[in-house]
Order: sequence, then C-alpha cells, then structure tokens
Amino acid sequence: MENYDHLLYAPSDVALELAKRLKGIRKRKKITQHQLASRSNVSYASLCRFEQTGLISLESFIKLSMELGVIDEIRDLFTRPVYSSIEEVLNDRQ
Repeated sequence: MENYDHLLYAPSDVALELAKRLKGIRKRKKITQHQLASRSNVSYASLCRFEQTGLISLESFIKLSMELGVIDEIRDLFTRPVYSSIEEVLNDRQ
C-alpha cells in the first residue's frame, strides 16, 4: 500500500513553514534581521525574502541555521530511514 501523505503539502507551504520556524528562533533569541544577516554572511535582502516567501538557497539556509544554533537538526535530516513497505526494508539490507 502506497503512502500519499506527501501530496498533501505544496513545496511552497513547506518552505514557508521552515521560514516561520527560523524566524521564531531568531525572535526568541532577540536577534534582529540585520544582526542575523551580518553574523551569518547572508544578505539582508535574502533573509527578508526568506522570512516572507520561504525562498532561499540551501547554502544560505544552512548559514542561518548555523548562526541560530540549530545546525544539528539540519545535519540530522534523512539519517533515520523511513520505510513505506517491507520491500524497502528488505532492499535496505542488501
């Protein structure tokens, strides 16, 4: 049986949710956009665009994550296998 949960999300919705989460972390740490942009070496315009639209390069996203102290969460992505069938489990063992 196939899992179609991924069809419930548009990529832009996921990107906006990530932007919202990073913005929340920035605000909790009481860091301004200008400060974060300067500290992370990401342009202020890119940071503003990211927080409003979710659009940013992966490298800039990583830089922001590093500066905000959440890089381990990014580095841990895809480290635990998620299987959708027993066949995938068996294939992974080969």
